[in-house]
Amino acid sequence: MIKLATIEHATVTAQLALQLWPDNDLEEFIQNMEVTIKHPNSAIFLAFSEEEAIGFAQCQLRHDYVEGTDSSPVGYLEGLYVVEHCRERGLAKGLVQACEQWAKAKGCKEFASDCELSNTASLHVHIKLGFTEANRIICFTKKL
Repeated sequence: MIKLATIEHATVTAQLALQLWPDNDLEEFIQNMEVTIKHPNSAIFLAFSEEEAIGFAQCQLRHDYVEGTDSSPVGYLEGLYVVEHCRERGLAKGLVQACEQWAKAKGCKEFASDCELSNTASLHVHIKLGFTEANRIICFTKKL
């Protein structure tokens, strides 16, 4: 079952997000999830097995240019995670579809995402979920 996260889900969502992004602080993640859940231009969906949260997808509206798109706003998949023992059951697909439906209801005509060049697992999941690769870039920074 997939549900839209409420403020009561902030902690469990943060715990799942920590599995995806382990170099973060749980308390800070909880605060970030609360802000995301409350914001009208973002949403988090949770996948449940009975009462246990086993996956999440975080999406938002992006009004800036999104690589490969030609409309605005664009629905954007910010994060997707399903616990390892529950993968290959269609949960990621269901979570992304919930995000896409949310974005469509917000007036979006396009939905996008990204992954690091080296993250081949994420690349394969995106392709399996129906995304088309738009471009490959390398980003640079310089201290001033």
